[in-house]
Amino acid sequence: MKYIHSEETLLVPEGVTVHIKSRIVTVEGPRGKLTKNLNHLAVSFSQPKKNVVGMEIHHGGRKNVASLRTVRTLINNLIIGVTKGFKYKLRYVYAHFPINVNIDKDNETGLYEVEIRNFIGEKIVRRVVMLPGVDVEVSSAQKDELILLGNSLENVSQSAADIQQICKVRNKDIRKFLDGIYVSEKGNIVEE
Repeated sequence: MKYIHSEETLLVPEGVTVHIKSRIVTVEGPRGKLTKNLNHLAVSFSQPKKNVVGMEIHHGGRKNVASLRTVRTLINNLIIGVTKGFKYKLRYVYAHFPINVNIDKDNETGLYEVEIRNFIGEKIVRRVVMLPGVDVEVSSAQKDELILLGNSLENVSQSAADIQQICKVRNKDIRKFLDGIYVSEKGNIVEE
């Protein structure tokens, strides 16, 4: 079954500008500028009023109509990113061998690198390079906590996932070996 016409609207807050040209969305706000390429989706964009972005699909199937809400959420995440930013907190969990985490910044690329040592007593050194626009710091308020900060939700959450996945326990009973680095809290940098 084809849906003849489906549409979604998104309210743009003050101080944020959204430019859409050939399905490349650029959002500028007080915290910076983010772009997202939506070329692969057959969605047409419009601006019915000054602070409203309209998205619509004509004669779309069920999957195409489902992608409409996804596009709205993606643009909304960009808007939240340039106004509030995103913050992920990760905690180290260990039973016996304390996990050592070092953070250094690459001078050439300008990207942060997280180095994990002594995970379940292993000699191997695990290194995770953060995605562009992601800052890492060790929490001063809480012991054994990392904080990832950035404007792009995708980059911050993917960097957190990379850290969590590199510390997976292999060849052991994971019900017993709960060691690792896990995401403990998700939120915004600018809190209400």
